[in-house]
Amino acid sequence: MNLKLCFLLFLLPSLFAMSQVPSTIESELVILNVNTLEEKVVLREKRHFEAPNWTRDGKHLLINADGKLEKIDLEGNNLGLVFPDQITQINNDHGLSFDGKTIVFSKNEEGMGSRIYTIPAKGGKAKLITPKYPSYWHGISPDGKTLVYCAERDGAWDVWAISTQGGPEIRLTDSEGLDDGPEYSYDGQWIYFNSHRTGRMQAYRMKPDGSKQEQLTFDELDNWFPHPSPDNKSAVIISYLEDQKGAHPFGKDVKLRLLDVENKTLRDLTPVFYGGQGTINVHSWSPDGDWIAFVRYYR
Repeated sequence: MNLKLCFLLFLLPSLFAMSQVPSTIESELVILNVNTLEEKVVLREKRHFEAPNWTRDGKHLLINADGKLEKIDLEGNNLGLVFPDQITQINNDHGLSFDGKTIVFSKNEEGMGSRIYTIPAKGGKAKLITPKYPSYWHGISPDGKTLVYCAERDGAWDVWAISTQGGPEIRLTDSEGLDDGPEYSYDGQWIYFNSHRTGRMQAYRMKPDGSKQEQLTFDELDNWFPHPSPDNKSAVIISYLEDQKGAHPFGKDVKLRLLDVENKTLRDLTPVFYGGQGTINVHSWSPDGDWIAFVRYYR
């Protein structure tokens, strides 16, 4: 793993992303039917936005841009910022609880790096969950009681868990290299994640207590962020065509693929496109399990 690149990527995500993004970039918010491969372009604009979440009612998408969280309907109308007085300086690690009642976000705080907060979706006061930093949120348990996230502690990047009320952290992985992108399956039986422990980024899963860690992809692509489907049978991953040495950069040749989590087969969902960091960092399945949302970029 290229440690210097990874530390820059994680400790300074906003600066790193901006340094990679051309000023002329166009961002395209797309929803894709995983069964028919039908695509619908929801929004295309001459600016940089990232990381869609699908709301639990199936009616809206959330994206981040310029450190803020925006709400977009499926016709591409921008419905405004989400709690702009409190959701500020965020990176692309944000999302909703399974019941839709809680928003979780990772915030880049000056001099500290990223820490994780929650806020009621109906409004209220944001609560700091991880006093330690850097911490990058990715998943919440179906019962809403536990957050899982990627964090650097004592020089090692691993998957950690913490109560949604705060408290002590629990380390779930301790392999060499980066472990990232942890996300609960809908049935709560697994946490999916990606790891560079073999020297190439691959998808894995483990039990919620960190046991039974199982590799799911084995090819020569760099496979990141397995997002488990609502029926618990598959996961969408973003695959870089070339070895990124443990990093997850913007502006590379990538494609989205669907992983059968039991027989470990893969099928392409998209052709190769210009993307990477910001394309599909966080959970973005529609509630009915038919669609995913992602961002494609144009120079």
